[in-house]
Amino acid sequence: MKDVGRKALEAEKAALKLANVSEEVRNEALQRVAVEIEKNCDKILEANEEDVDEAEKLLQEGEYSQAFVDRLKLDEGKIGKIAEMIRSVSGQEDPLGKTLDVTELDENLELYKVSVPIGVLGSIFESRPDVLPQVSSLSLKSGNSVILKGGSEAERSNSVLFEIIKETTEEVGIPEGWIQLIEARREVEELLEMDDKVDLLIPRGSKSFIRFIQENSRIPVLGHAEGVCHIYIDKEADLEKAVHVSYDGKVQYPAVCNAVETLLVHSEKAPEFLPRIAEKYEEAGVEMRGCEKTRDILEKWKVGKATEEDWKTEYLDLIISIKIVDKLEEAIDHINNYGSKHTDSIVSENKNRLLTFLESVDSSSVIANASTRFSDGYRYGLGAEVGISTEKIHARGPVGLEGLTTYKYYLIGNGHTVDTYSGTKAEPFTHKKIKKDWNKKKSL
Repeated sequence: MKDVGRKALEAEKAALKLANVSEEVRNEALQRVAVEIEKNCDKILEANEEDVDEAEKLLQEGEYSQAFVDRLKLDEGKIGKIAEMIRSVSGQEDPLGKTLDVTELDENLELYKVSVPIGVLGSIFESRPDVLPQVSSLSLKSGNSVILKGGSEAERSNSVLFEIIKETTEEVGIPEGWIQLIEARREVEELLEMDDKVDLLIPRGSKSFIRFIQENSRIPVLGHAEGVCHIYIDKEADLEKAVHVSYDGKVQYPAVCNAVETLLVHSEKAPEFLPRIAEKYEEAGVEMRGCEKTRDILEKWKVGKATEEDWKTEYLDLIISIKIVDKLEEAIDHINNYGSKHTDSIVSENKNRLLTFLESVDSSSVIANASTRFSDGYRYGLGAEVGISTEKIHARGPVGLEGLTTYKYYLIGNGHTVDTYSGTKAEPFTHKKIKKDWNKKKSL
């Protein structure tokens, strides 16, 4: 078996070739992968069932949470969505070779800024096996090699998906070695030290897991440590919208990072709104934890006492904390203080209050009159996402194809020398922005 050093070297060599593979070949490879995943649905589910069986044993022993096991499970519907996602990525505009800027330095001396792949990506993730085809597809479309490390709990599922993607893409003409899979925990530690071969790390998992990656590598890290997301129900909110958005944000799929964890409610709206949403939450089995004012209004419901810790907790479960605020500014301050800069939403019919919220909340996605669950690469039209970044450099929010590219400069001259533009008789630069396309210039 190849060690991680050999795999990283192969990925690095493949990346140099993959950067020059045509869009047509990359798209064909993705289309073929989607077909093969559908054809091998039974094989994938069989492997996944073995993973889930092992996980449920550990759930009974208290090692795993139910939310963790739920994220691990695949079914025919999820397999279909994986194939659909891959086709969606293939249908996205090519992120490579885009002319980002052109500057004329002088006559016949032109500087092109053009999008190119980052190089070698390292994706380390826990639990969800659908992450592997998602990250692989985005990596391939954006011309990057990728080294994948899934959690041991999904080892069988990941192995089958990896083999399908590897064999199918290489048959189409994608450079051998562009996709690699590592499995041992020690290999992760080795990978984190390979800043000479790996250009970007993309971790997906728990807060402690991502912190570990960030603190133990010199490789740039893209991602978020947690998703403490909020929905604020303004005093001028439409009651029906408020109930629907708050219910969807918590119940539709609670085990993901863009699910709402804290509900903030304006004091003028609380007496009317809280009983409505509490009834819906109770029917769905949501555990509610509230401030004293919330508990007073919801005395007929079983509402636990919210602590300071609740305001900064990512539950990833059917649990929600509720707080009543007296002002819009109080809601904004609470979010900026306790939130994780992930996704936060407001429900209001007042445009000025909407704008104040949107422009004042410091999160990667800020939403008006819609569920936090929309914060997702596929739903944003990115085809898919490698993750959601709460950092501000180099990508923010759901990161799709463009977030996996960088750029390089091409300077095209005609015997020009710096000496011409130096000294007492220096010629001036024109530094004029011009409209030209690098793809049309490539014939030189």
